[in-house]
Amino acid sequence: MSSFTTRPVITGTFGVVAATHWIAAQAGMRMLELGGNAFDAAVAAGFTLQVVEPHLNGPGGDMPAILWDARSRRVRVLCGQGLAPASATIEACRALRIEAIPDDGLLPAVVPGAVDAWLLLLEEHGTLDLRTVLEPAIFYAEQGHPLLPRAAATIAGRADWFRAHWPSSAALWLPGGEPPAPGSLFRNPGLATTWKRLLAEADAVGGPRERRIEAARRVWREGFVAEAIDRFCCSHEVMDALGRPHAAFLRGSDLARWQASFEEPTTLDLGRFRFCKTGPWGQGPVLLQALAILWDAGIEATDPTGPDFVHLVIEALKLAMADREAYYGDPAFVRVPLDRLLAADYAAERRRAIGSEASGDFRPGEIPGFERQRALAIEGWMRACVEDGPAGAEPTFAHLQEPRGRGDTCHVDVADRFGNLVSATPSGGWLQSSPTIPELGFCLGSRGQMFRLDPDRPDALAPGKRPRTTLSPTLVLRDGEPFLACGTPGGDQQDQWQLVFLLRHLLHGQDLQAAIEAPLFHGEHWPLSFWPRRAKPRSVVIEDRFPYATLEELARRGHRLSIRDGWSIGRLTAAARAGGLLSAAATPREMQAYAVGR
Repeated sequence: MSSFTTRPVITGTFGVVAATHWIAAQAGMRMLELGGNAFDAAVAAGFTLQVVEPHLNGPGGDMPAILWDARSRRVRVLCGQGLAPASATIEACRALRIEAIPDDGLLPAVVPGAVDAWLLLLEEHGTLDLRTVLEPAIFYAEQGHPLLPRAAATIAGRADWFRAHWPSSAALWLPGGEPPAPGSLFRNPGLATTWKRLLAEADAVGGPRERRIEAARRVWREGFVAEAIDRFCCSHEVMDALGRPHAAFLRGSDLARWQASFEEPTTLDLGRFRFCKTGPWGQGPVLLQALAILWDAGIEATDPTGPDFVHLVIEALKLAMADREAYYGDPAFVRVPLDRLLAADYAAERRRAIGSEASGDFRPGEIPGFERQRALAIEGWMRACVEDGPAGAEPTFAHLQEPRGRGDTCHVDVADRFGNLVSATPSGGWLQSSPTIPELGFCLGSRGQMFRLDPDRPDALAPGKRPRTTLSPTLVLRDGEPFLACGTPGGDQQDQWQLVFLLRHLLHGQDLQAAIEAPLFHGEHWPLSFWPRRAKPRSVVIEDRFPYATLEELARRGHRLSIRDGWSIGRLTAAARAGGLLSAAATPREMQAYAVGR
């Protein structure tokens, strides 16, 4: 099935790259043209994204990826999610008299994971040297890039805060004392200097490319970068969303103790397809749970813009997200009943819970031995509900300011002529979330906001623990062969939008571009993962390109619709391989994502 789209599906046999910024896509394609593989391309695109989408990711952020390696014929998950600092404990937070970790400042900083993860990917799976793949990022940081309108708006929105509270951010992001104009040439010479010094110190070690990349990793976590982070964290207390200054828990020693790593994917087999996601330290298994619920629910027979399709997807997501809230956490610290959550009989049981009307309940599945976690999740949802929540639920967080440091995410997908496929979702280290470290040209991340301060919750704060992230790349095999890589920014919406895309592409036959461009929607029924974790019962955010009859019927079924502009939801990209052809597609929403290839 095909339909009119604003762009073609990019097809070829040499290589394809799709990314959330056109410059990053071209940087990745350059690596393929130089003879590199998909992993070289992803790394170049990833570092470039840190420059051209600084409001959406940065070197101080984090990055998970999923890849198919053609040489070993295996799927691997790359975990670039840094850990909570050694001194970050619930008791330490309570001593500061805080109820929740804020979304900005220094307090929520965890170990920066993205850079080490990109370098590990290059070291173990790439073929080009570090200087080559860093060249585009250094060029755009040093020579400048056209500032995205959203980036300019983000800087303008934080300008007064930077001037009043974070002078190092004002010095970088307010050249001449004023916010830069959209489309103006913006430079970050401090970041270019950081990358150049990293290269110089790595090259001084000499030897083959792998040895020099490993040296760069050591410099990052133990050398001048870690030292600058340590000095900044030890010498600053900065104002944050709680209305008073706080220091960081993070120290240079935390960087020295951590490295990015590979692990096995969490998988689900449905028909010809194997869906691969991260473990439950991320929300990725939500997609698998929702797919398992919907696969035999007759959704392939529904109109993908009709009320039955939207209703089934939203109700399945309510059940999967409820399980996320009750059971997901870092499996190195807590027991996660993933085998049960992904079992076929459990999916059938959950499927039977979907009714003809919009559910106003919060229903984690009942799993023996996890009764306490289930009860706490329901209780937390009741506290989080806002905007006419269920009986007995009172609006909360009224005393807290609206989050101002929240950012979003980037994504890149690559397929090459050698048979490799990779999906990566870098995020965090947003320019608006934490003060700039002057010597480095970037700021720390704020992923610690995703920890809860209740020790009985699976996502509770603990030293050395991974926060339960929303970052969620996807890789799909068909008949055991690499088939599709996809992803999107969007926080809690990432697996929702990917779910809709996958159903339309795999079950309804829409091509990549058509499935991406079709009108989108998502729910907000469950507590969002970001501070201050509000929930909006029965809420569905939906684009106005859906037929009026669909919107009318959804409202009749009890869904509370928030109707948005028809091209405003989702930033999906995808790359695929089938029948000897490579293909890629990217959303036209926001006019910046692009797919390239030949």
